[in-house]
Amino acid sequence: MSAVSDRLPTFPWDKLEPYKATAAAHPGGIVDLSVGTPVDPVPEPIQKALVAAADSPGYPTVWGTPELRDAITGWLERRLGARDVTHHHVLPIVGSKELVAWLPTQLGLGPGDRVAHPSLAYPTYQVGARLARADHEAYTLTPGADAPGPTDLDPTGLKLLWLNSPSNPTGQVLSKAELTRIVAWAREHGVLLFSDECYLELGWDADPVSVLHPDVNGGSYEGIVAVHSLSKRSNLAGYRAAFLAGDPAVLGPLLQIRKHGGMMTAAPTQAAVVAALGDDDHVQRQRARYAARRSALREALVAHGFRIEHSEASLYLWATRGESCWTTVAHLADLGVLVAPGDFYGQAGARHVRVAFTATDERVAAAVERLT
Repeated sequence: MSAVSDRLPTFPWDKLEPYKATAAAHPGGIVDLSVGTPVDPVPEPIQKALVAAADSPGYPTVWGTPELRDAITGWLERRLGARDVTHHHVLPIVGSKELVAWLPTQLGLGPGDRVAHPSLAYPTYQVGARLARADHEAYTLTPGADAPGPTDLDPTGLKLLWLNSPSNPTGQVLSKAELTRIVAWAREHGVLLFSDECYLELGWDADPVSVLHPDVNGGSYEGIVAVHSLSKRSNLAGYRAAFLAGDPAVLGPLLQIRKHGGMMTAAPTQAAVVAALGDDDHVQRQRARYAARRSALREALVAHGFRIEHSEASLYLWATRGESCWTTVAHLADLGVLVAPGDFYGQAGARHVRVAFTATDERVAAAVERLT
């Protein structure tokens, strides 16, 4: 077996350790804006649902309870505008990162098969292709860039196309027209399209649209699957709660594979997801918290000489001072603020940093004070 280092890149956040130490030495303590992990409490109704399901001695099912599937289909229709969604159109998963990392393997991809993802992207898309020993390549969505866009790719051998809107790290949102064009192209060439929509309920300067919307897919889910997570919108990163929705011809075989692999969402988590998807109020309260933090950080960064690009959605500000991202990381670490270098997400981000606004109000206020 080949060494892990031959198959996988260096884990990006290991490179941040020296800068984290510098930021931690600040007299006021570190403000860690490098990782988008929730810090606010899990809403009380969700906690109560988890506790009520704590006595779950038996194995859960991979497909989830009927109540869970009802909650997912109801949310898809209510929040995303999806139509005619049945239980066969949904599949619970154990957090979205697990799915992204292992999807190419579960699809049976291997050497000679191609996986495409955005040039600025969550690193796990590339990791998933590498784990399957498939080829991976990046495309850009920036007009006028040298690299091809998704519909400019050579479809030969292209088995999986990843979309990510709203984007991590840039916060870029694809319009309904762009999504419609990409879905049509993928179908024309027989390319399976997976759309990572984990930040879809966190639009600020844009209103993100799902590939599951009939205006995008023409009323058919053929060849498309959306990935959704409750980590960000409901503060459930610790629960590992996510799901897929889309083409039953894709989800059916994945369900069978995941049964063999024992990839089951814990029963208490399933109950918590039912409560979370049935309550929109807590999402609006959390959005208000994030909106205030985003506004404060954005204003402070601009005052400090940064330019903010894209960032119309998600939990991040994509910022640049026109210098190497590592120079920026070092500068901010000296102020006690830790951010993620843009090249973690691809070389196209080499002059940007990703600033998360998932810290507490007190820590965000500390960062603002140091920047201004």
